[in-house]
Amino acid sequence: MDQFLKTISSLNDETRLKIVRFISENGKVCVCDIENSFGMIQSRASRHLKILKEAGFLKVERVGRWAYYSIRSPLDIFRQDILKEISFLELDTPKLIHSCKMEN
Repeated sequence: MDQFLKTISSLNDETRLKIVRFISENGKVCVCDIENSFGMIQSRASRHLKILKEAGFLKVERVGRWAYYSIRSPLDIFRQDILKEISFLELDTPKLIHSCKMEN
């Protein structure tokens, strides 16, 4: 029940809807890419990403000092259906602005 409520409440914000769609469309993106693409400060972007991760939509991969987010895989049918519905919404999502270089 708790995970269901986290999932539903995570979508009660237009910015988070845009972020999850943005990641779904662009694949693995760095926090700094989200900051620059959306024009938001790091703390705000990180807060939205944390909520979406806790809701079961995202996974994070840390590479050096960077955190890269992508849609969790495998994704259960409930969240797959939600992502499909979000794809039909008229959301103005920004173009991806790459800002980070992946460290080796």
